[in-house]
Amino acid sequence: MITEVRVKGILNPVRQPDDWFGLKYNMNLYRGCQHHCIYCDSRSACYQLDNFDREVVVKVNAVEVLADHLPRKRVVGTIGTGSMNDPYMPVEKRYNLTGRALQVIANNHFPVHVLTKSDLVLRDIDTLEEISRVFATVSFTITAGDDDLGRKVEPGAPAVSRRFAAMRKLAERGISTGVLLMPVLPFIEDTRENITRIVELAADNGAGYILPAFGMTLRDRQRYYYYRQLDRQFPGTKEKYIRQFGANYFAQARQAGELHAYLTDLCEDAGISLEVPKFIPQEAVEEELQIRMF
Repeated sequence: MITEVRVKGILNPVRQPDDWFGLKYNMNLYRGCQHHCIYCDSRSACYQLDNFDREVVVKVNAVEVLADHLPRKRVVGTIGTGSMNDPYMPVEKRYNLTGRALQVIANNHFPVHVLTKSDLVLRDIDTLEEISRVFATVSFTITAGDDDLGRKVEPGAPAVSRRFAAMRKLAERGISTGVLLMPVLPFIEDTRENITRIVELAADNGAGYILPAFGMTLRDRQRYYYYRQLDRQFPGTKEKYIRQFGANYFAQARQAGELHAYLTDLCEDAGISLEVPKFIPQEAVEEELQIRMF
C-alpha cells in the first residue's frame, strides 16, 4: 500500500561527530521499505512504523520543502539518505523523489552520502558526478557474497551482483563508492569464506572502502519477524540464536574479533580503506548564503 502525505520538514540534524557515515543531516523521503530485508532494525517498536512491511508513505512535497530549506542552512555538511528506508526502493521509479532531491542538493553545492541496496542509483549518476565536485559517496549495503544468500536475507532488494555492477559504473565515473558490510548475521554470514568473497568482489568493482559491523541488533518486533524468517529460510538457526543470545539487545557475530582482523588484512592487501571518506562540515560563506536565499 502506498500513502501520500505532505510534510513541513525533511532535513534532520545528525548528532556530531558522526564517525561512521560522516553525516551532518539526514533525509528520509519515504517511510517504510519495500526491500523486506529479514534483519531490518526499523521494524523495532521504538521507531513507531507499525506498517513497515505493508505500507510505504511517500512525502510528496519533500523536494519542494528541501528546495526551500536547504539554501537557509548556515552549515554546509553531508546529507545522508537511507537510514530508515532505501532511497532507491521500487516506489522511487514512480515518484523520483531521490533523483529530484539530489538535483536540489547539487544546485545548492551540498555534499551527499547515499546509502542503498539498489542499482537504481545509476539513474542519477550524472547528478552524483556533479555533486562529487563538492563531495559525494555511494555506499552499497552488501552482507552476502553471492546472489543466492542475498536473496534469502534481502528478498526484495536487487541482487548482490547488480549492486557490484553498479558500484563499478560509479567508480568508473570517478564517484567515491564502497560497501557497508552490516549487519553480518551470526551463524549465516560470519564465515571467512563469505567475508573473502565480498572483499574480492569489492576490489574487482572499484570499492574504495568497506565499513563493517560484525553482528546485528535484536529488538522486540524486529526479533519476532527475524526469527519467523529464520524458521522459513534457515531451519534450526533460530534455536542457536535463543541459546547464544537469549534476550540480548545485540547479537555479535561468531569470532567477531578474529573476523575483523581477517577483514583488515584482506582490505590492506586490496588497498581498501575501513573508513568511509568524510566531508568536514563548514560554515556557509555569508555572500554565498545570501545568493542561495535570493
